[in-house]
Amino acid sequence: MAQPSDDQRYLLVDVDDRTLSLLAQERPASFGGRFGDYRPPTRYVVGVGDVISVTIWEAAAGGLFSGPVIDRLGTGSRSAAIPEQQVAQDGSITVPYAGRISVAGRTTAQIETAVVEKLSGKAIEPQVVVVVTRSVSNAATVLGEATSGAVVPLSPRGDRVLDVIAAAGGIKIPAHEVFVRLSRGGSTVTVPMQALLNDPKEDVYVRPLDKIVLIRDPQTYTVFGAAGNPTIVPFDAVGITLEEAVARVGGVLDARADPSGVYLMRIEPVRFAARLRPDSQPLESNGYVRVIYRWNMRDPNFVFLARGFHIRNKDAIYVANAPLADLQKITSLFNSVAQPVVSTVSVAQ
Repeated sequence: MAQPSDDQRYLLVDVDDRTLSLLAQERPASFGGRFGDYRPPTRYVVGVGDVISVTIWEAAAGGLFSGPVIDRLGTGSRSAAIPEQQVAQDGSITVPYAGRISVAGRTTAQIETAVVEKLSGKAIEPQVVVVVTRSVSNAATVLGEATSGAVVPLSPRGDRVLDVIAAAGGIKIPAHEVFVRLSRGGSTVTVPMQALLNDPKEDVYVRPLDKIVLIRDPQTYTVFGAAGNPTIVPFDAVGITLEEAVARVGGVLDARADPSGVYLMRIEPVRFAARLRPDSQPLESNGYVRVIYRWNMRDPNFVFLARGFHIRNKDAIYVANAPLADLQKITSLFNSVAQPVVSTVSVAQ
């Protein structure tokens, strides 16, 4: 089987204004863009699995829930609290003397009206109050290594992602290391925590049964080659530019670096790689290709191009060595070997 050539193993792209324009068009994952501007529900309804309490009052003595008249000045009216019960799979609960009452999909006010209708003619002017004491159908799940985790009931006013995270105990690590993954139906989107803090449009309303996972993922990039301090460098989740990334490691070494050889290696989706170089067909793997971006520091526009290129997690930056640097390495090695010989010859003379 023939091996792919070097040209097929990766896609080499010289960074220019067109490249930056294409990168700018690639929008990052977004809660607002994927899930839209969802508004809180206009009705807060009871669902299967919720726990509710029912309290019934009667207006006078002699009814189902009222006591006998002991004090002639009193009416004998009283309330009766039905023990808390969970809404069954068929969406109903049981109320004494009223029987099974369907409650799933109804508001508490509608349930109160239904109970009163069932007790009419049995109880004396009954009044009913229904309270949801624990809701699972109107709740979101929060978990992950960045929080203690909880099932958070949603309030009728509507709760945003940050509200739900705060109700679950908040995050336990720096915000720039946290990514928020929101799963709703068949869709899952992951965004940096700082995106929610910086952009209100990303802090969308949470829907019942949403799952929010907080993921700790410190962002890093690697610099090697003729840089001032080749190393693995952490940065916050919002990101930095190539200009800042190189500056953080002390820039490039004037005596060693090749000004025309600054490279950044990254994995890009096939569809985006095709836009970068329509004339090329690099080897792909699972829908991704290896892309190498190249800058020429001799170009007067280099600073602006580097300032507009944003670093991503696990990017690798390589600063090439100048051809003269290889000669200097050989000369240095020769000097280290030849110096003892010269010293020996001098002593012998």
